[in-house]
Amino acid sequence: MAPFEAFAHALVDHFSGDSDFTRANPWCGSDVKLMGHYDGERAETVLCVPQKSALVADRGHYLANKDEILAECGRFAQQHLRDTEVSFRLNARDVPEKDELYLTYTGSSIESGDEGVVGRGNRVNGLITPLRPMNMEGASGKNPVYHVGKLYNLAAVRLAERLHAETGGYAEVHLVSATGQRLDQPWKVLVRLSAEDAPLDKVQAQVAQALAGFPELTDELVHRGVCLS
Repeated sequence: MAPFEAFAHALVDHFSGDSDFTRANPWCGSDVKLMGHYDGERAETVLCVPQKSALVADRGHYLANKDEILAECGRFAQQHLRDTEVSFRLNARDVPEKDELYLTYTGSSIESGDEGVVGRGNRVNGLITPLRPMNMEGASGKNPVYHVGKLYNLAAVRLAERLHAETGGYAEVHLVSATGQRLDQPWKVLVRLSAEDAPLDKVQAQVAQALAGFPELTDELVHRGVCLS
């Protein structure tokens, strides 16, 4: 992940998972969404963080909580993106004077039927990045264990991470299947690296190791040890 992508991912986890902030503020719901834009110098984010209605006394309490979330966003940005100017918009659809607020009972919009299992193309790295290459198959769809979307999404991300560690530069991996061919024998394996001096033999060795690891990857899926979105 690029630094801003890693920041966005970590900030969502900070508000939606088990963190110092959520332990201190139990009103903070888990259905957190973030959309961001980064131009190399400045970052802009639109953030949605729900509050649990049973733990919010009134409109003033809700608005004070929003101020606390924005203050935490600023602190988080200082820690993770020190050299970048970051702006935040929070719960942009709120209309406080009409009591139109992001309040839910459970802290998630799932209570209104919006479960978003596959959604807008959730990636196994936790990001939805429309300007980056993406798999044509949803990771959470189809067969519960063994299909192209699950295996190739995971294998491509992990191989790209290893190639990045090996070369120190950008790494992009495409795995292409062919009908009737074993999934652990992709029709095409396409690798794109920013490092011009990357040793071909080491890259090929990483690819071979990734393909040989499909049985272990399947075991992880069977035993639900992998997050798919």
